[in-house]
Amino acid sequence: MFCLSDHGSNSAILTRKKKITRPLPPTKPHNSDVRTREYLTASEIRLLKEAAAKAPQNGFRDKWLISIIYAHALRVSEATDLRWDQVDFGRAKIHINRLKNGDPSVHTLEGDELRALRQLRRDHPESDFIFNSQRQGPLSARQVHTIVARAGKAAGIKFPVHPHQLRHAKGFQLAGRGADLRAIQGYLGHKVIQHTVLYTKLDSRKYKGFGRD
Repeated sequence: MFCLSDHGSNSAILTRKKKITRPLPPTKPHNSDVRTREYLTASEIRLLKEAAAKAPQNGFRDKWLISIIYAHALRVSEATDLRWDQVDFGRAKIHINRLKNGDPSVHTLEGDELRALRQLRRDHPESDFIFNSQRQGPLSARQVHTIVARAGKAAGIKFPVHPHQLRHAKGFQLAGRGADLRAIQGYLGHKVIQHTVLYTKLDSRKYKGFGRD
């Protein structure tokens, strides 16, 4: 590119303007470039819980955060928003408020979940929230992502782990056990059943015997 430059004389001198190159902004990698699948297997879930429990601080909380996100197929914000008034200890039930216009539902709590929830309540008796930070407020979404990613690394899982893989893992687990598609839809809070059909794609039972001669 050229421009006219006046150097104190009547004559204009043609000079070359230096081109400035700026680096392109970084782009987010595709999920497929980072990991080969967007769910965890049952053995990976077990390793993740065990690794979280061994965290030097808040290991009990972290283990049960992961356990409850998985067991009830929670999104991150659904987990951070969990409050004690959603838990019915007497009936062993928990009310799940779904985001993204999802349908709310009531899930059964298992015995180990009830015991863990009672302990979490004793740890933070003044809080309205189930999962709390050291500052006595609810965990942030960023903190949940950090907890899960750190546990995945400690567990030796070979790709970066994020919380939504736990929700997908529960969907695939229910489909693999032969649960009714409408029941899975209700459990996950899907408004549209097409979102639930995704979890039947990896159900190998429908291919049983296909490899025989």
